[in-house]
Amino acid sequence: MKFDLESTDIYCSARAGTLHTAHGKIETPIFMPVGTIGTVKGVHQHELQNDIHAQIILGNTYHLYLRPGTEILKQAGGLHKFNGWDKPILTDSGGYQVFSLAHRRKIKEEGATFSSHIDGSKHLFTPENVMDIQRKIGADIIMAFDECTPYPCEYNYAKRSMEMTHRWLKRCWNRFTETAPLYGYEQALFPIVQGSVFKDLRKSSAEEIASYESYGNAIGGLSVGEPHEDMYEMTDIVCNILPKDKPRYLMGVGTPENLLECIALGIDMFDCVMPTRNARHGLIYTREGIINIKNAKWKDDFSVLDPNATNATSLFYTKAYVRHLFQAKELLGPQITSIHNLAFYIWLMEEARRHIKSGDFLTWKNTMVKKIVRRL
Repeated sequence: MKFDLESTDIYCSARAGTLHTAHGKIETPIFMPVGTIGTVKGVHQHELQNDIHAQIILGNTYHLYLRPGTEILKQAGGLHKFNGWDKPILTDSGGYQVFSLAHRRKIKEEGATFSSHIDGSKHLFTPENVMDIQRKIGADIIMAFDECTPYPCEYNYAKRSMEMTHRWLKRCWNRFTETAPLYGYEQALFPIVQGSVFKDLRKSSAEEIASYESYGNAIGGLSVGEPHEDMYEMTDIVCNILPKDKPRYLMGVGTPENLLECIALGIDMFDCVMPTRNARHGLIYTREGIINIKNAKWKDDFSVLDPNATNATSLFYTKAYVRHLFQAKELLGPQITSIHNLAFYIWLMEEARRHIKSGDFLTWKNTMVKKIVRRL
């Protein structure tokens, strides 16, 4: 695995590069559709590849561990073989899911104990077994086990949590380096910067994470309710410390506007459930603004979802028809809007990359942000 940094904007920190993995290359900036339980909800793999043009998808360690279970995945030959996706996969460590189960988990130095949301059974995640689980899942990029602090949180709690995340990282790193991939191809471990919205903690964490000289680095603990201004400030601080020759992954972010602003700060990789979750509620993103397809104003609009789109789905179905599907509670409606939104996010990243390489990213970004936040 290697990262080639190909271009950096002269007016901001936006970058274009290529991350090479065993399952193919990833051109950055990149948005990674979230496939929590081995599938991007409601979207076929061939649609991800041929209509959406996704280069990499995510899997979720917590959910895959509970169901179908790591032994099933190991028997299948890993998640790539299990779900038929032959391009790169990234798995998170399960830290965020454990964080979100506040009433079901207990965090201590050994790791995190939690109750399954499926059947209430008790489980323990440690830095060591999370590495073992991700070895069995077989993702190309795997994440260190961390604690994601809530927002808001007190400074002392954020500091203790960050220090424990650093100790957990050392244990993850040791386990990762003393074990081998199970399926004949290389895996890369990304450490995660924490520190909530405190400048000194983010700086300290970024310096610690950078010292590991890993293939890439991630920024966690943002997009958990803090103001966007705080997210941008923390991202800027961290990007100025993390190595320039390694990809930077901002976890769980976000809106199209968030993505463009964070690209300008130096982020290369993003993931978020927002495009598909909002799609299932009828909210779709276009190059001219945001549409709530369930609104009555679209009932007799026979224009396609986005006449400027490049993917087939968005150019085939009309607003009136998709609104009808939502009104009738037909499953095809959320499927169409999910494909549309993911294709829009991928297109936005491709356009950002093109403008970075052509040298006019900042001007394009400032114009595009004003358009894509409008409600139509």
